[in-house]
Amino acid sequence: MKILITGGAGFIGSNFIHYWTKKYPSDAIVNLDKLTYAGNLSNLRAVEKNPNYKFIQGDIADDKLVEKIFQEEQFNLVAHFAAESHVDRSILDPNAFIQTNIVGTHNLLRAALQNKTRFHHVSTDEVFGSLGKTDPAFNEKTPYDPRSPYSASKAAADHLVRAYFHTYGLPVTISNCSNNYGPYHFPEKLFPLFITNLLEGKKIPLYGDGLSVRDWLYVEDHCRAIDAIIKSGKIGETYCVGGNSEKSNREATDEILKLLGKGEEMIEYVADRPGHDHRYAIDATKIKNELNWEPTVSFETGLQKTVEWFQNNEAWWMHIKNGEYQDYYKKQYGK
Repeated sequence: MKILITGGAGFIGSNFIHYWTKKYPSDAIVNLDKLTYAGNLSNLRAVEKNPNYKFIQGDIADDKLVEKIFQEEQFNLVAHFAAESHVDRSILDPNAFIQTNIVGTHNLLRAALQNKTRFHHVSTDEVFGSLGKTDPAFNEKTPYDPRSPYSASKAAADHLVRAYFHTYGLPVTISNCSNNYGPYHFPEKLFPLFITNLLEGKKIPLYGDGLSVRDWLYVEDHCRAIDAIIKSGKIGETYCVGGNSEKSNREATDEILKLLGKGEEMIEYVADRPGHDHRYAIDATKIKNELNWEPTVSFETGLQKTVEWFQNNEAWWMHIKNGEYQDYYKKQYGK
């Protein structure tokens, strides 16, 4: 196959490219990425000289560019990862989220329809809103209830994808996934920020009382789930992907502290984010029963692997935290 992967220089997208090139080495991959602050081509050093890999710097919100790429490349599949994804940034400035997550997704859908291209859309459990302590976990029939500009923009994108299936017959699938963690995770998110701060001897900023709960999934397990959906998922269907690992932010923090030999004195409690969702949880029964997928990496094993990766790749995250990683883009792409 020839696959367009959008946002392939980001955290999950780059992990997916590594996964796919190893499992399907004869497939051709085109990575379209705008290279925002969260895009990092050093994530892809291992594949950048692969003859079946091609990088295009560009914005999915640019409809003319998207149309041109589809016409020139003739893809069999789109795996759409590209998104503005940081909730805090969406609260401060929603505009980029509307442009990328809604307008960009629509541009891709329109081009996919014109070129009869299979489309997989990678979404989030945040579109379903917030759960109470005893509420049942999200599943494919949970009503949408987004509560931040980020989750609202992803919800809109999900609806557009379904609309293109029902209205035009575009072959689509959607996955709504819980929180990922693992290698190449941009260090503004909880796990990589806390790990790298502790490696630098800095305190870690924990929101509110630390009792917000998230379901955590090791990123390679997410890649396996997307693979299963692309290969065997039913067209027009949505699949919820979860890690079966609900942890409060304080519990996750304590695990990180333990692995790095630090005490709770390294925690600095900070004001909670506005409208902070209390709990996310995923019921992944459908994908397990229909596609025989379930997570293979436990939270404890995955977190240890993640901590070790950041310990062994200090240059990678130091260049991000001091801004040096963007110098490469300025030289190569005039950014």
